[in-house]
Amino acid sequence: MNEQSRIFDFLQEQVKHFPKEDMLCGKENGQWVKHSTAEVESTAKNLAAGLLKLGLSGNDLTVEKQDKIAIISRNRPEWLMLDLACQQIGIILCPIYPTTHVNEIEFIFNDATIKHVFVSGEDILDKVSSIRHKIPSLINIYGFDQYEGAVYWKTLTANHSDADIEKVVEISKTIKATDCATIIYTSGTTGTPKGVMLSHRNLVSNVVNATASFPFPQNPNGRSLSFLPLNHIFERMVSYIYISTGISIYYAESMETIGENLKEVKPNLFSTVPRLLEKVYEKIMSKGAELTGLKKKLFYWAVSLAEQYDNIESKGGWYNFQLSLANKIIFNKWREALGGNVDFIITGGAACQIKLIRIFTAAGIPIFEGYGPTENSPVISVNCKKEGGTKFGTVGLVIDGQEVKLAEDGEILVKGPSVMMGYYKRPDLTAETIIDGWLHTGDIGVYEDGKFLKITDRKKELFKTSGGKYVAPQAIENKLKESPYIEQLMVLGSDQKFVSALIVPSFANIKIWMKENNIPFQHNSDIINNPKVVAFYRDLIDSFNKFFNQVEQIKKFKLLPDEWSVDTGEMTPKLSMRRKVIQEKYQTLVDEMYQ
Repeated sequence: MNEQSRIFDFLQEQVKHFPKEDMLCGKENGQWVKHSTAEVESTAKNLAAGLLKLGLSGNDLTVEKQDKIAIISRNRPEWLMLDLACQQIGIILCPIYPTTHVNEIEFIFNDATIKHVFVSGEDILDKVSSIRHKIPSLINIYGFDQYEGAVYWKTLTANHSDADIEKVVEISKTIKATDCATIIYTSGTTGTPKGVMLSHRNLVSNVVNATASFPFPQNPNGRSLSFLPLNHIFERMVSYIYISTGISIYYAESMETIGENLKEVKPNLFSTVPRLLEKVYEKIMSKGAELTGLKKKLFYWAVSLAEQYDNIESKGGWYNFQLSLANKIIFNKWREALGGNVDFIITGGAACQIKLIRIFTAAGIPIFEGYGPTENSPVISVNCKKEGGTKFGTVGLVIDGQEVKLAEDGEILVKGPSVMMGYYKRPDLTAETIIDGWLHTGDIGVYEDGKFLKITDRKKELFKTSGGKYVAPQAIENKLKESPYIEQLMVLGSDQKFVSALIVPSFANIKIWMKENNIPFQHNSDIINNPKVVAFYRDLIDSFNKFFNQVEQIKKFKLLPDEWSVDTGEMTPKLSMRRKVIQEKYQTLVDEMYQ
């Protein structure tokens, strides 16, 4: 593994040592189409040759002078083929989420002076076409499928001579580890997008160190299912781990088909974010609630056992016997629903409920939570497979190659080869964020048992009540989300006398409760305005308030009729809350609570 210094070296490693028939696989017209290692290598080189013929260049240039192209596409094999093609000739790839608003796309294209863009989907093509006249640098739009108004991408891979391919190979030899490989624009929850510049060295060091720390052994027979957006550094970096260890990547058709695709692909592992795990758990629990008689009793008995599971402290022989029984008669069905072969799941991007990690791990589906920002390529720490490498409720051990220290206020600072080159065209922001080589993450943390890193909150999300007391909303939110009756919630109270909350109920579960209690309803608006439902949630919140200090307890709340989503703007593409957007959208309700 020490031979690798550029990201595309991982592909060459696979070519030499464990070439596969199914390196990258996508579904087309209802059938899985497999792309072999040899095919991916060939396509990437031919595509690179095509990009060179467009006059693009990137080797031996500064970041400002390297040409940049964008990709706005759902996950598919062509995504990584384009990525690998750009890397070999020094062109910077700027990935953009398919859900990004046109105004933000316009800003990114102009900021990065994008020359060409690759898209998938008529909707994305329409977005780009609508602002094309506002982007002077944009020469052409390429489609991964054939669309009117876009050039088909395969026109760039055809009719190249041996000399054209040799030129790509010669240029690839000049690409340095310190060259910028990608600029990832992070919108976060507020403000103008910032372009995070990541070099080959940043990403390769993170892949190598995370692989060794976790560890990921070489697994040429392994399969993964990919569904988190490749635009996000977490899924992209994990993809490089898959390539470097020989694990095949199968791309889910969409978020809606994940369940079906899991059964088809039968993966050994996948990466996810907590919100999707919550959805899986909610689905399992709603099916359990529909059972009757002995089956229902056994289901809840198994879940109750799993809730008590601890990976560090043994519960004794009797508990272990019962859990093994629960695994045979109940949890085996959970594993079958995930394809039956899942060895483990990696989660990141936001804090995961301890309850979920405990239950899934007890059910023979180990979940390993990790942590790191885009600015660190991204992994800083992860719960590891090795003996004594995991503690529930933490984000695990700091991986090899990273120095981590906590500032006086608890902010997590990291130094090492994975720390970004800086923010594109923003030396001012870079200087604020990287001080004496230390990346200031903006996350507040503590160490448990002297070695397990635990995130307690986001520095920017901490708020002070009018009484001068600091409140960390994330811890309160994660605790309340343990209730099956709460789908989403946001805790508020900055400069106010008390803490309040906006709550999206779990409508599936509250409807069951209402039916059991003969409470009529037709629409969600009926549910949230029903006095008995409001009283039910008051009692529910009071039952959780005992876990918090007086100043942290939720005094008032409002129930909302609709789930927050990426499409409606309240969630980021990695499914974190946009707090500012949510507060502004429901400002009238917030004002009512504080009148």
